[in-house]
Amino acid sequence: MVAGYLEILRAKHAARLLAGTLIGRLPNATAAIAVVLFIRAEGGTYSLAGALAAVYGVANAVGQPLLGRLVDLYGQPRVQLPAALVSALGMAVFACSGTDPLPLAYASMAVAGLFTPPLEGGLRALWPAVLRGEGQVHTAYAMDAVAQEVMFTVGPLLVTLCVALWSAQAALLVLNVIGLLGALWVVVSPPSRAWRSAPREAHWLGALRSPGLLALLGAFLFVGIALGSITVAGVSYADGHGGDAVYGWLMAALGLGALVGGTAYGARQWTDAPERRLRLLVALLAVCYLPLLLMPGAVAMTALSALAGVFLAPCIACAFIIVDRHAPRGTVTEAFSWLVTTFTVGASVGTGLTGPVVEWGGAVWGFAVPGAAGAAALVVLLATGRVLAATGEGAVVAVSSENDPNRAVEPRFSSGDRA
Repeated sequence: MVAGYLEILRAKHAARLLAGTLIGRLPNATAAIAVVLFIRAEGGTYSLAGALAAVYGVANAVGQPLLGRLVDLYGQPRVQLPAALVSALGMAVFACSGTDPLPLAYASMAVAGLFTPPLEGGLRALWPAVLRGEGQVHTAYAMDAVAQEVMFTVGPLLVTLCVALWSAQAALLVLNVIGLLGALWVVVSPPSRAWRSAPREAHWLGALRSPGLLALLGAFLFVGIALGSITVAGVSYADGHGGDAVYGWLMAALGLGALVGGTAYGARQWTDAPERRLRLLVALLAVCYLPLLLMPGAVAMTALSALAGVFLAPCIACAFIIVDRHAPRGTVTEAFSWLVTTFTVGASVGTGLTGPVVEWGGAVWGFAVPGAAGAAALVVLLATGRVLAATGEGAVVAVSSENDPNRAVEPRFSSGDRA
């Protein structure tokens, strides 16, 4: 396992691209937690915090595929860096103005979310150009998912540390400055500057012309709802069991569980169809959310949060492979950005929905949401099994660089049906 990951990291530019992307995504990954703590420090309600986080998430969901398409058309540096600057400025305005006036708070959150650079999709588009062969790329997808969980483990702790040392306002500002530096580190790298997408035929649907991709996105909408709902339910639980420190540990444990699960998943070479494997992983994810309803003491609840995260990173890593199999040629960044968008929309819906649920029925009802959402994701995958299999199984798939259109092979798309 260690040897496989080290082989990836030894590849030229690989470690830099991975680290820069993770740092660059830190503001986005911690936004929901930082906003909830900031609004609460300002004296706002859970509903207001959930609404502002939802605005950020929805704007992010709109911006990711649009910016991803621009990256496919114009390259990474010309899109990613200006977007990162505007997003950081939007969050800075929100941190400095607070909730008065409220329209400015909503507008600044919308700007910050809309211009969040599509670093995730950009990294996954770069892996084939940096690594050798399909096996290494699939291992990189798993390592990518694992590394993200390191960020989701450390991120909540950084937020709560900044809040404890300075303030919730300082947490928003510091994390966005760090994120901007991470994005800069990526876009000035040689692979990012040299990368170009494969030729594509213009079509307004772009990557969404793939039925298999649409099926996957439908399932991951509910996976996102599950994760977003835990963010708000965890705050309500922590208020009665130790405050912000407990909340930080719950969120960190969730990321740690996903890190462990993703590391184990990436250590094995899988030979079965990823579409079938994803159904099993999502089923296990839904089951592991159910023990949260027990709401034991803080230590036991932290352990249950870790269990709830175990199958998250494997689900994400498996989804990366499916996106790679189903995305039309020339839409690789956009396709991965749609996965990020759908996940973000789901998380925003989860936070917006769970705020009123918690105020109405308490934390226990908030923790009922992720289990129900996980079950819904499984239903979507089961209902669309034939669509996923028809596009994925039996297709000749070659992982290749978008820099080399002559080697870019995609499953089941004829030349007249490319987006």
